Amino acid sequence: QVAALWADILGVERVGLADHFFERGGHSLLAMQVISRLRNVLGREVALRSLFEHPRLQGFVAALSTESGMPLAPPLVAVERGQPLPLSYAQERQWFLWQLDPHSAAYHVPSALRLKGRLDPVALQRSFDALVARHESLRTHLKPEDGRVVQVIGAPASVEIAQVDVDASALRSQVEAYIAQPFDLTQGPLMRVWLLRVAADDHVLVLVQHHIISDGGSMQVMVDELVQLYAAFSQGEEPQLPALPIQYADYAVWQRQWMEAGEKARQLAYWRDLLGGEQPVLELPLDHARPSQQSHRGASLDIRVPAARVTALRALAQREDVTLFMLLLASFQALLHRYSGQRDIRVGVPIANRN
Repeated sequence: QVAALWADILGVERVGLADHFFERGGHSLLAMQVISRLRNVLGREVALRSLFEHPRLQGFVAALSTESGMPLAPPLVAVERGQPLPLSYAQERQWFLWQLDPHSAAYHVPSALRLKGRLDPVALQRSFDALVARHESLRTHLKPEDGRVVQVIGAPASVEIAQVDVDASALRSQVEAYIAQPFDLTQGPLMRVWLLRVAADDHVLVLVQHHIISDGGSMQVMVDELVQLYAAFSQGEEPQLPALPIQYADYAVWQRQWMEAGEKARQLAYWRDLLGGEQPVLELPLDHARPSQQSHRGASLDIRVPAARVTALRALAQREDVTLFMLLLASFQALLHRYSGQRDIRVGVPIANRN
């Protein structure tokens, strides 16, 4: 059963007892999927570190048989919508950041799709309307109420798709301007849609959502479902999407109840013990003083890593029983230590927040 689960997640035909999870293409995100699915199969918690400590199937299965594990978190179920709906902890962070700078576009989640060929605007409109009716988060805004903030789920309604003619030379600047438009989290909608017409058979569909209702993973789900809905409606068919047993508001209630039952205290104690009381600021030898207020006007530089070096890095990661990400992160931290002389280096990285 564990071998079949590994094979399914790794996308391979079969896995043998001596096979190494990370050598067969596994990484930390896939490891999380293994652990999550095993929790459902075994009915108990399984430590993520067990897969890193026993990356070969035989050793991993042996470790599972000796691990007692903690009880599973409570089941995630749908809740009544008549009650005040709390924010999840992730949404609470976004609300805090938005209050600090309501005009910032740092937490906007954009997507731009180039559509070539004949476009059916009626089918596109029906697709967005169906998507918003299907996903409560796409029609959610926030409301301060009695000293706290709650989620407010609006009724399904037609989505406004702003249609704009645009010259190809101005396309990039136009899209960037749309992405930068601020959201009011207390009003909504927190998703905006533009259809830019470059030519009769050439359009760009621009979607911008606030991070408080969306992230990279859910944006991909949204685009996939939008494609399925449009394909069905444009051919005069009814779409066949599976029903959604839970929505994001159900998750937020579940998370609060689980954390308040003792899990929050356990996790806080772990991180306080690990990180200590004093949180150091990274002091790099910069050519300019650190600004008093963040501008988010950063830049990125793409570099091409030679294939031979990538192969060598993968081999080193396998020898040390770590993922390539862990190896590169450690290298980056070592570089920061070299520049700063500090030994306690804190590096924040984006996570999928999925298991």
